[in-house]
Amino acid sequence: MPFDAETRKRLQLFLLLAILVAGGRAAWVIYDRYQSRKEAEQPTQQVALKADYYVTPKKLHPYDLKSARELTKQPVWVKVGYYHAYFPYDSRRRKTDFAHEAGLLLPLQKLMITDVVTDVAPEAKGIRQILATFVLDGRTFAATIGSDQAGDVKIYSDDIFFIEDPHELYKHWPAAVWKAIDNREVQPGMSELQTTCAIGVGQLQNSDPRTLHYPNGGKPLIVTFRNDKATEIKPGT
Repeated sequence: MPFDAETRKRLQLFLLLAILVAGGRAAWVIYDRYQSRKEAEQPTQQVALKADYYVTPKKLHPYDLKSARELTKQPVWVKVGYYHAYFPYDSRRRKTDFAHEAGLLLPLQKLMITDVVTDVAPEAKGIRQILATFVLDGRTFAATIGSDQAGDVKIYSDDIFFIEDPHELYKHWPAAVWKAIDNREVQPGMSELQTTCAIGVGQLQNSDPRTLHYPNGGKPLIVTFRNDKATEIKPGT
């Protein structure tokens, strides 16, 4: 039966509305599934971004010479480079030459601690320095890791050394980042922790944006971080 013009117009309008409703429903289903998938993935992304927060380096918690000598049972790696001084050490006389600083421990420098000893520095009489000894290029050196003042023993080797390979602790870092760290270089995109591992301790110059001055063993750099990523790297003075 033929339809008049008015009826055909109404049918066309009805069909158009039906198509729009069906299309809208399909779009909503797709959007809802996308949002659900996005929400499911978000925790994984956050964990990946904050993976460093979940790294818990092993600590020895030494409280005397005997417990501190646990440092000799595995290699150690320097946590903060260009900060801790070391001095020549005479193993036969068990004396440290505090008058002649031999250098500063390097970023992530790997050492084998041979012993933990005590000695008195001329400028700190009455306080026995607790020192970790190690060998470099055939010579023995010592670095202070604590003190003993009238029986009040404080050992902070956990703040100075990793006792696990940082390459394993932070194995989630990209290979390119580790290559830069091993070459003691800092590159754009590196975090503040990665930069410290590469070029040692930094001194805060500005908080907004966060800018640090790194002595870098005599080759100073100024690094600016935004959202914990190095965005500007330039020579310092």
